Amino acid sequence: MTPEQFLEFARVLPEPLLLVSGEGELLATNKPVADMLGLRRKQLRGKMLFELVTESANDIIKYLQACSSSRAMVIGSLTLRKNDGQTLICRSQGAVIQPWSGKSSALILLRLENRVVATSNFILLNEKIDELAKEVHRRKQAESALKKANQELEIRVEERTTALQETLKELQLTQTQLIQAEKMSSLGQMVAGIAHEINNPVSFIYGNLHHAHKYTQDLLRLVEIYQQVFPNTPPEIQEQVEEIDLDFLIEDITKLFQSMKVGTERIQEIVKSLRNFSRLDEAELKQVNIHEGIDSTLMILEHRLQATHEYPEIKVIKKYSQLPNVTCYPSQLNQVFMNILANAIDALEAAANKDNQKLTNNNPEILIKTEVIDKKWIVVSIADNGLGINEQVRSKLFDPFFTTKAVGKGTGLGLYISYQIIVEKHKGQLSCFSVPGKGAELVIKIPISSVS
Repeated sequence: MTPEQFLEFARVLPEPLLLVSGEGELLATNKPVADMLGLRRKQLRGKMLFELVTESANDIIKYLQACSSSRAMVIGSLTLRKNDGQTLICRSQGAVIQPWSGKSSALILLRLENRVVATSNFILLNEKIDELAKEVHRRKQAESALKKANQELEIRVEERTTALQETLKELQLTQTQLIQAEKMSSLGQMVAGIAHEINNPVSFIYGNLHHAHKYTQDLLRLVEIYQQVFPNTPPEIQEQVEEIDLDFLIEDITKLFQSMKVGTERIQEIVKSLRNFSRLDEAELKQVNIHEGIDSTLMILEHRLQATHEYPEIKVIKKYSQLPNVTCYPSQLNQVFMNILANAIDALEAAANKDNQKLTNNNPEILIKTEVIDKKWIVVSIADNGLGINEQVRSKLFDPFFTTKAVGKGTGLGLYISYQIIVEKHKGQLSCFSVPGKGAELVIKIPISSVS
């Protein structure tokens, strides 16, 4: 993304956004950032991020390096120096747009949010967690002191302590789920906004292509008539005809318009997929085409399926059956598809790394099958041919906060949230089948009719 493309993209969004290089140079900003600092955007041109914050240059570089090397959004904190001399503590969310390479620096998108606003929703929850943590500690001390005096009281204290620990765990889980929900909501709003902004100019271009092609053909027919009526053209005209290679131009211009039409239709398909994935207006039960949700999710993840210098291309094989429309929560079901497919891609990338070390061939594949079991149920299975998982890991796969990924790579909530959506929200089933060394398969079974 170039600074110009960033400005065009950021202009329609209300969030304070900055585009910075891996060295901290401000490449582009939008108006909300300038308003937050009490400056004009032109006053920010050419500045370094270090000049706008109180943190040390070393800390800023470390944060930008973390953003450059992570595929996930990196959360941080920046204290801005406002034009009036005051400071403003902000939560920052950094995502790499263009990874660092030997030829170019990394491009990093930073989203800023007032720390007071960002944390106000969680202050009360954190206070309760702290209070419960202290209560658990006090109960454990009381348990040790009363153990010899009264066995019955010991049992009651132990039960109370266990209950408080469970409550603490549930509150911590709720806190993390709220953060995940906020991320998904922000992603959905951003996707829907981008789709809307792209759709308008593309529709205008697509609608005018037909007329432009017709007008061009009319002009070419006029030139052809001139050639027939006046076969002996003056030297100046004949020289121009040869210079522009009129015969080739007439033959190629039709192909050119067809190529432009195919391109605009492709953009329209992408916009449709983005809208279908976000489904911001479909939070309630609705009859939907399950295949559209899967295809939209694959469109979002398409960049991860393509070959890179580190990983081979991941081939997606679809074996779709004829499915009826299913009554479900569309946006939540799309989130399940996103979590499962993203995990499958992670597994195949891990397998590719291992195969590269052994210098063996690797043909990563994801197989997606759908079928109707009976009049009440359908099944969607997503399988990969990665390394697979052992029984010990498989038994904990849907537990909250359980992950086999490195620190910073995963929260351990993706499959847990997916399980909640399928089992609790849709009254269905989510199962995993795997043989180590032969990949893994996630099977989703949901009812066709409305969920009570």
